[in-house]
Amino acid sequence: MRTSSPLYGKGLRTLAIATALTLTAAGVLIFFYAPLDADQGVIQKIFYVHVPLAIVALCGFVAGGLMAIQHLRTGDRSWDMRSYVAIHLSIIFGVGVLITGSIWAKRSWGHWWVWDEPVLVSFLIVFLLYCCYQPLRFAIADRERQARYASVFAIAAGAFVPINFVAVRMAVQEVHPRVLSRTGNLPGDMQLTFLVALAGAVLLFLTLWKLELTSKNASEQLGRLRARLEAAPPSGAAPEAPPAPVGVS
Repeated sequence: MRTSSPLYGKGLRTLAIATALTLTAAGVLIFFYAPLDADQGVIQKIFYVHVPLAIVALCGFVAGGLMAIQHLRTGDRSWDMRSYVAIHLSIIFGVGVLITGSIWAKRSWGHWWVWDEPVLVSFLIVFLLYCCYQPLRFAIADRERQARYASVFAIAAGAFVPINFVAVRMAVQEVHPRVLSRTGNLPGDMQLTFLVALAGAVLLFLTLWKLELTSKNASEQLGRLRARLEAAPPSGAAPEAPPAPVGVS
């Protein structure tokens, strides 16, 4: 199994600054520029958080599957680590999607959850599917088998995401708004706010992805260095004396 040591931290500072600026701009637009919805009022502004998180989470799941393909194709464990971190962050973003969606649903529909709405249930199914990823991964002790099986899972689950998306688009009920098909019909100020918020969510995901990869890569290098030092003989130890010659009687 080959392992490369990419420089994950390269450009991280610039990316973090761009993320902070974009998220700040998104916050200003959400609270001071985007108009109030005529029907839902201020609670509709959660749309600018809920929808970008959902889009980024689903794209992160698919990206994790693509990275897993690269891992199986090349045998490079750095691709497995990229896939793992992408899925790990997407699960966290998915928690944010479910929380913000439940708050929005309670204020809009009077219920925390609507079980007959395909969009909600399908996202929950995808989320619960990926919640099995880490238990499956860390149930395997051998590192190579762990990476290989996790990659197979990531590919299969990643393929399920677009299939599930298409199935939901064909569903009859439309209690939940079909955002991707109607975003272009938003007023200009709302559309600008949504796009900036989406860009902020994407940049936040990429920043956290690079930061976690940098941390994990540094930990692995430190572990290898520690193992090498423990295997080396102490620097102050005297070399063993050669065996005394055996006399001939």
